[in-house]
Amino acid sequence: MRLLLVEDDELLGSAVCAGLAQSGYTVDWLRDGKAAAAALKQEEVEILILDLGLPGMDGLSLLRQLRAGGSRLPVLILTARDTIDDRIAGLDSGADDYLIKPFDLGELNARLRAIARRKDGRATMMIRHGDLNFDPKAHVVTVAGEEIHLQAKANAILEALLQRPGTPVSRERLEQILYGWGEGVESNAIEVHIHHLRKKLGKQRILTIRGVGYMIPKS
Repeated sequence: MRLLLVEDDELLGSAVCAGLAQSGYTVDWLRDGKAAAAALKQEEVEILILDLGLPGMDGLSLLRQLRAGGSRLPVLILTARDTIDDRIAGLDSGADDYLIKPFDLGELNARLRAIARRKDGRATMMIRHGDLNFDPKAHVVTVAGEEIHLQAKANAILEALLQRPGTPVSRERLEQILYGWGEGVESNAIEVHIHHLRKKLGKQRILTIRGVGYMIPKS
């Protein structure tokens, strides 16, 4: 899952990026509200983690701009502003969640998973597709009760495909999910990961839709 962190504190931003990367997320990091507003017009991310006290454009203004433009991008506010009025203002402006600094990285992860569940319309954390179960928290895949060990990026591709069964996901979108800004992407990287998934899970589980992308068929 690809996230955008907008946070101007260097130490905190670096720590959050490192922690979330260890949890399997692809994280891009910006330190300025205006830069984030411009990036969101060009790039597709799945969750925005947003500080409020930002240079260029404050977080609430950015959030209101997104919602005024019709964006449904899930937003988690991460801020030191801890009064009830601050929380009400953030949630009423369109935030999906509000977390106060200082915070525990485990709680941030749990809140991100909860947002992802709601975004995907799932009542539980576990993603099930036939006899395949995927646990986004533990990054564990089982098929017919047997645990399947996958490389981290293959795991991320599987999660992206399982979120949209019956809907093709383009190669370009998978690259965006796996690689942040400035990361080099080998021309055949997605094909290699798809091959690895098919070898582990069976060829029939992931279809190639020529000229479009890859798809897990509906159950």
